[in-house]
Amino acid sequence: MTRTLARLGAALTTAALVAVAAPASAHVGVSSTDAAQGGFGKVVFRVPNESDAATTTKLVVTLPADTPFAFVSTGAKPGWTVKTTTTTFDKPVKTGDFELTEAVSTITWTAEGEGTPVGQFDEFAISAGPFPDASSVGFSAQQTYSDGEVVDWDQEQTGDTEPEHPRPVLTLAAAAGDGGHGTTAHSAGGSDASADEGTELGTWLGGAALVVAAAALVVALRQNRRRA
Repeated sequence: MTRTLARLGAALTTAALVAVAAPASAHVGVSSTDAAQGGFGKVVFRVPNESDAATTTKLVVTLPADTPFAFVSTGAKPGWTVKTTTTTFDKPVKTGDFELTEAVSTITWTAEGEGTPVGQFDEFAISAGPFPDASSVGFSAQQTYSDGEVVDWDQEQTGDTEPEHPRPVLTLAAAAGDGGHGTTAHSAGGSDASADEGTELGTWLGGAALVVAAAALVVALRQNRRRA
């Protein structure tokens, strides 16, 4: 009986862990607590290390070319160097109240040491604006690993099927004049929202696995009592 209970306990634990872990997916995501249409805010890129053996050593983020930011500054990040690239426009581009002849187009973070270890993630922040008068703004990211592998997170999502390497898309809160106070911007496409949904689904499946395993345990106990 003791051996049966031990086996069922192990099966119970394994089933619950698998059910919880299965929905999780790691993508480069983007989020902000204060990015609103026409305003300025802090934008954070979340970069998971999906390699089994290599570290993440470089991240290149390409800013939206059709709606460039008039102002971009990078957050200080210990252990990493950061470089911005500026593009000059053939014709002035108007964004908000500003008319730009040039703007930051890419931001590159390079690890000074080993970079982001296997099984971990890192965050890279910028401050930018003004954001366009749109519901969302898209970026693209290129992640480089220490073994030379390069992953481009730039695929557009069409329909309900998420691509393998979706580009990070930031949903913008409504402008302040439109009742946007207190509204939090979040990400879509490798999103925090998707992660929350995955966590909820994982919790539900884990609970279901526990119920099934518990039922099996009850049946086993009854059978052992009859044999006794």
